[in-house]
Amino acid sequence: MDHPKWSLSNVPRNHLRSSKTPFSLINGSLHYFKTSTFYSSRAVNTEKAEEILTCETVTKISRRGREAQAALLEYLHGTRALPFTEAEYISKNSPNFLEKLLKKVENEEETGKSLTRLFRYHPINEFEPFLESLGLKPSEFSPLLPRHLMFLSDDDMLLENYHVLCNYGIARSKIGKIYKEATEIFKYDFGVLSLKFRAYENLGLSRSRVIKFVVLSPSLLVGDVNRIFTQVLEELKSLGLGYDWILGCLSEKNSYNWSQILETLRFFGEMDYSKEELGGLIKKHPGLLFDSSGKKVCSLIGLLLKLGSNISEISSLFLQIPRVQIGTFVKNFRQSLLFLLAIDMEADDIGTILREHPLVLGSCFLKKPTSVLSGLNIGKKRLCGIIKEDPNLLKCWALGSKIQPLPNSGEDQRSLMQKTEFLLNLGFVEGSDEMRKAFKVFRGKGGELQERFDCFVKAGLDPKVVSKMIKGAPHVLNMSKDVIKEKIDFLVNELQYPISSVVPFPSFISYTTERAKLRFSMYNWLKDEGKVSSKLALSTILACSDKAFIKQYVEPHAGGLEVWEKLKKALSSS
Repeated sequence: MDHPKWSLSNVPRNHLRSSKTPFSLINGSLHYFKTSTFYSSRAVNTEKAEEILTCETVTKISRRGREAQAALLEYLHGTRALPFTEAEYISKNSPNFLEKLLKKVENEEETGKSLTRLFRYHPINEFEPFLESLGLKPSEFSPLLPRHLMFLSDDDMLLENYHVLCNYGIARSKIGKIYKEATEIFKYDFGVLSLKFRAYENLGLSRSRVIKFVVLSPSLLVGDVNRIFTQVLEELKSLGLGYDWILGCLSEKNSYNWSQILETLRFFGEMDYSKEELGGLIKKHPGLLFDSSGKKVCSLIGLLLKLGSNISEISSLFLQIPRVQIGTFVKNFRQSLLFLLAIDMEADDIGTILREHPLVLGSCFLKKPTSVLSGLNIGKKRLCGIIKEDPNLLKCWALGSKIQPLPNSGEDQRSLMQKTEFLLNLGFVEGSDEMRKAFKVFRGKGGELQERFDCFVKAGLDPKVVSKMIKGAPHVLNMSKDVIKEKIDFLVNELQYPISSVVPFPSFISYTTERAKLRFSMYNWLKDEGKVSSKLALSTILACSDKAFIKQYVEPHAGGLEVWEKLKKALSSS
């Protein structure tokens, strides 16, 4: 079938300049660009495009694209009886769908005729190019496609409400967002949607403002005239914030929960602000209400309340926040909290800093803790001390700042002297190879090593015995003081072994409590069943692998494996 006289070559130039279309006029001819670069809203550089068109392949694609558009236009208007303007708009603004059509006839010489034949025997799902032409990507509209419909004319209410939106003045390219976020309005009966628009105008909103609000927040068209939305407008108006200011704060990229916004607004209304202060605060920081519909700022307030801040302190904080996005402030605050946790600061100290210096924590995005520690050339303990002494120094370690190493505090030298003294007391000879090896094996500062050593002495062991034990198993002192205390308490009070039993088997301290509990629970069951000796050594029970323990002690006894699995399950769940 020949293309009709009104084919695309005769369409006026101004009808082909839409940023949504992959077609462009060059030297009076229409060209179709398959490369995704030409789908963007940026204008095509004509000189570069002319250079590209010297390539035979692109010229061929341009011709095929032109024919595909014409074939789709003819099908929608001539065969499916869509109004010409609708068919033209769809064919000019559905590049992904056209590309999919071209792939189906990529080996055919006459693209237009091939597509016409394809449409005759394989009707298309008209909702695909229609929804794409409204500004939706395939990934967005695919879940929204009607399950049992292919033809637009089969959905009267969709087309009726679509035309109501168009006639009211809403741009077609904006209707896709409305369809995505408020699909149900396209099922409204005749006249319902028009009544909703009229109801908003009766509230005092001009048509142009209604259009802007609906495009920014399509949910306003769902249900009755949005009572909560009108309450938000009224309360903001009472604070001196008009409709145009509100519109300037909204973005098409976001969705808005007006119930959450109203709740946040009223919460701020109950804080220690005068009307003038609250109006000025919201005008300065509209993100308090409109960033995640107030959810982010509410989470920050909740955290501060948990940390012990009162409403008066929180009210004062928001008045001092610099002119930054509230979402950014909340993100910085949480990042600072994670920073303090990462450097092992005590929980009470973190709470104090967060409660007393929230402005500092929210005003800068900190570097990673490892970068700060490396740049300052210090350890976590010293960094914690510096921050506790002056939390304002956190600003010096924000992303983009240059960090200078701090001078040596002398702590390393003191630790070296303490470590040397400790090793000499254990019986090492100063300057010997044995002493040098010991320096590498013993991890921790000198004072810490002595504290760990004293844990065994305080538990009842003779210092000389402990010295001999540690020289034979130096790794024991690489455990923290608290861990050593915990393991000794477990050995003596739960397992009922004397502290002396750790002397021949100091590695007991290195095993996890979970491993010891499982092994000794199994051992106690076997002992009660009379299957093993009543006094096996610690090393016999713990040192072997699970596989060896099961083979030697568990498997030989009926029910042993079942008990083992039950004990494992009980310990893991607890």
